[in-house]
Amino acid sequence: MALTEHISSDDIHPIDLVEHIAEHYDWEFDRIGDDQIAMAVEGQWRTYSITLAWSAFDETLRLICTFEMEPPEHRIPALYEVLNHANDLCWSGAFTYWAEQKLMVWRYGLVLSGEQIAGPEQIDTLIGAAVTSAERFYPAFQLVTWADRDPKDAVQIAIAEAYGTA
Repeated sequence: MALTEHISSDDIHPIDLVEHIAEHYDWEFDRIGDDQIAMAVEGQWRTYSITLAWSAFDETLRLICTFEMEPPEHRIPALYEVLNHANDLCWSGAFTYWAEQKLMVWRYGLVLSGEQIAGPEQIDTLIGAAVTSAERFYPAFQLVTWADRDPKDAVQIAIAEAYGTA
């Protein structure tokens, strides 16, 4: 059933829409304020922390998807290299590593200038893209940091197509 059948986006605040979507999927969430919500979304590899915040000033809905990552210090340059390769393959959003917080981050800003309104499907797709990107590249990040794999080789795992069944 489409989200629009459950949620009307007519003149609704974008964070209210996100809250309705989180309720629809039974995701744990915390409404931090009028303009921000945080939630936990379960993936195949791990649970991702997703925060969406609305900025009325620049009319942007910002999404940040994070997961903990504590690479050995000597592998951080290789991690940054694999991040560059991953970002070359991402059409929307980008990865970065916040070393001080020990967090891998995927972020995206949806600009809604001119009083545009984001629909539920659009926000659902935005959240889905964050989780899909994190899931897609998680193995490459792990191989680079913990298995000492070459960044170019590790990212090939993320872009390889699986054929057949196991």
